Amino acid sequence: QVQLVESEGGLVQAGGSLRLSCAASGRTFSGYAVAWFRQVPGHERECTAGMSWSGRVTYGSDSVKDRFTISRDNANNTVYLQMNSLKPEDTAVYYCAISRLGGSDWFRIPARTYEYDYWGQGTQVTVSS
Repeated sequence: QVQLVESEGGLVQAGGSLRLSCAASGRTFSGYAVAWFRQVPGHERECTAGMSWSGRVTYGSDSVKDRFTISRDNANNTVYLQMNSLKPEDTAVYYCAISRLGGSDWFRIPARTYEYDYWGQGTQVTVSS
C-alpha cells in the first residue's frame, strides 16, 4: 500500500509563490506517472500539472502554464509543485496522485481521476487579492 502525504498549503497573497510537496511511503513511485489535481467546491477535480513516469514529458493546464512547475525526486519518493505568480482563482484544494504505468507508457500523463491509483489527502491553498 502506498501513502501520499502532502505538505501544508496556506494563505498567500496574489503574485506570491508557494511550493507543495508530496511524499510517498510504502514503496517507490518510480514507474508511476505523477500529477497534481485541484478542486473547488461545486466543481470536478481537474488535472493541473503532471509528469510521465519517465520524467520526459510534463503537462500543465492552460490556466497554470508558465506559472506552475511539477518536478519529481525518485530517490526520495517526492513530487513537487512550484506555484508562482499565484492568482485568487488558484484557490483550491490541491491533491497529488500517482498512476501505475511504466513500460511503453513512458510518455503518458493520465488526465482522469479514475486513472490514478493513489491520492494524497489534499491541502488547501488560498490566494488573497
